[in-house]
Amino acid sequence: MSCSDQIPGRRRVLAVATGLAAGALLPHTPAHAAAATFTNPVIWQDFADIDVIRVGTIYYASASTMHYSPGAPVLRSYDLVNWEIAGHAVPRLDFGAKYDLNGARGYVRGVWASSLAYRPGNRTFYWLGQIDFARTYVYTATAVEGPWSRLTAISTPYYDAGLLVDTDDTLYVAYGNTTISVAQLSPDGRNQVRSQPVFTAPSSVGTLEGSRFYKINGQYYIFLTRPANGQYILKSSSGPFGPYTLRQVLLDLRGPITGGGVPHQGGLVQTRNGAWYYLAFVDAYPGGRVPVLAPITWTPDGWPLVQLVNGAWGASYPLPAVPAPHRQVAPMTGVDAFDGPGLKPRWEWNHNPDDTKWSLGDGLTLRTATVTGDLYWARNTLTHRIQGPTSTATVQLDFSAMRDGDRAGLALLRDSSAWIGVKRDGGTTRVAMVNGLTMDANWNTTGTGAEVASAPLSGGRVWLRANADIRPGAARPGTFSYSTDGTTFTRLGPAFTMGNDWRFFMGHRFALFNYATRALGGAVRVPRFELSTP
Repeated sequence: MSCSDQIPGRRRVLAVATGLAAGALLPHTPAHAAAATFTNPVIWQDFADIDVIRVGTIYYASASTMHYSPGAPVLRSYDLVNWEIAGHAVPRLDFGAKYDLNGARGYVRGVWASSLAYRPGNRTFYWLGQIDFARTYVYTATAVEGPWSRLTAISTPYYDAGLLVDTDDTLYVAYGNTTISVAQLSPDGRNQVRSQPVFTAPSSVGTLEGSRFYKINGQYYIFLTRPANGQYILKSSSGPFGPYTLRQVLLDLRGPITGGGVPHQGGLVQTRNGAWYYLAFVDAYPGGRVPVLAPITWTPDGWPLVQLVNGAWGASYPLPAVPAPHRQVAPMTGVDAFDGPGLKPRWEWNHNPDDTKWSLGDGLTLRTATVTGDLYWARNTLTHRIQGPTSTATVQLDFSAMRDGDRAGLALLRDSSAWIGVKRDGGTTRVAMVNGLTMDANWNTTGTGAEVASAPLSGGRVWLRANADIRPGAARPGTFSYSTDGTTFTRLGPAFTMGNDWRFFMGHRFALFNYATRALGGAVRVPRFELSTP
């Protein structure tokens, strides 16, 4: 993924990707289909640049998270349709002070398109991705829940990388923009032992990126996106270093989400019974980029074809014929009482947190970690993806330990933001709605927000609510309300317009925050958070 991933006025098409076990079965179409169906998107939350694999009967996928920490979520599914977040491959963005909001900021940097693979030889999961166009990092774990640990840092930045574990356990990486290269890693995965360009896109094609790399029946494939309207595939029968043959797969494919873009830059995966599926994402701002699924068939000469419905990626398809799930996956909506030993993996911080300033136990406690007048500089802002097409976040907030000058509440967070929260000033407390928080194209703050509505607040607790409409295709409203009893809610302030521009890449998120404008020392407690849908 790069800033060329999207071009104003244009849409991208499918970029088939992999994460397949090497030496997989010869592609074919199953002779039967399940009677039941699923609908797209299979996840209406922001998970982009997907890489997907199968290990046994379980499917795993990873996604981009940019400046959010922990990064690179790993999702798990037993049927390719119902998914849960199992963990994160990058436990902390320890790539420099800017990811700590320490003198600099990492907005729209961090974890871009990366790759997830499983190596049977040592029964280990591998995550590989470049950071800041400077170095490539490899993390490993024996279980996706973690712990994940850094294996190495390689001096070559493998841009938009696809990691392949070959049948002999050798690790290869396909990467690049327009000129596509393949690297071979050392047996321990810590170093590069060889790298060479294998293909340069002709001028008639233009930019190619978003590599996904796999091997089927002795042939090597690299799947590539042409931003913003095409899908191309390279195939080699002579080994991972080519030569490769190029084939155009699709142009201007209509996607399954009204108002959204076309499916692209995801992964191709095979079920145990030989059926193939493509898990891609669709640009669906203001909510982000959401995963969609479609079955795949193959031509006799070994090229994949997305199965279309009336010339488009289907809004529904037959359910994959897979074994009964081991268990039900954890829902991505519902109540969180912050009652576990750690945060559930659905949560990600805006940049790295100051771990001395938050804790669990009788709910989530957020102590002020930053003195600032700018939410974009405030550490320990905890974010949650919005569920589409519309959803509501409700948070119970105990503000009795706030100090003068503190600000705490619930935001709709992106490069244009708004929030509802508690302000304590001059010994008085009020609930306020603030909008006008903005960034420019370089992700510098251009507006710290203005209070547009408020009401006096007494006691020590309040319920805050944000409703978000993230249907794509147009700017959409977010609204805020509050309650003093948890039952009757009062609307506060005008609707906030969530824009559908793509350039921040990540979609709007719900965010819990607490920062000081005068001095540290205050705290709030969150006993309960609920994400609900109509």
